[in-house]
Amino acid sequence: MSESEGHFRRIRRWRPPVGESRVEKMIREATERGEFDNLPGMGKPLDLSDADDPDWWVKRKIRDENLDSSALLPAPLQLRKEAQGFPESLRGIADEDAVRDILTDFNRRVREAHLATRAGMPSLITAHTVDVDEVVAQWRTLRSQ
Repeated sequence: MSESEGHFRRIRRWRPPVGESRVEKMIREATERGEFDNLPGMGKPLDLSDADDPDWWVKRKIRDENLDSSALLPAPLQLRKEAQGFPESLRGIADEDAVRDILTDFNRRVREAHLATRAGMPSLITAHTVDVDEVVAQWRTLRSQ
């Protein structure tokens, strides 16, 4: 075997397999460098219990990162959840005018949701408006504690 034949064989030895895509090559090279060694979850089975749910990835993201999922609710249910938080959710607000503005805006959104329900939107039980003065009095009590 001549020197040029030996050189040709060495080059052929290092060529990527036929049909290896750019991504496959990058994965192979990263594996050879050991970049996939000791990854979290290595050796553990995959959790595929919710694989039949088309929104599985959203639900996992919300669960894994402890995100607030209330924004995914329909508007009437968001309003009900918001109403259930009064007055406790207002505790951190120091200005009474700001509290009144929040409650007035809440009541406006509830009225809009009631109108939308009557206009052919899906019929969901929406929240009721709140008595602004009553919730402000409860807020004052919370703030004084």
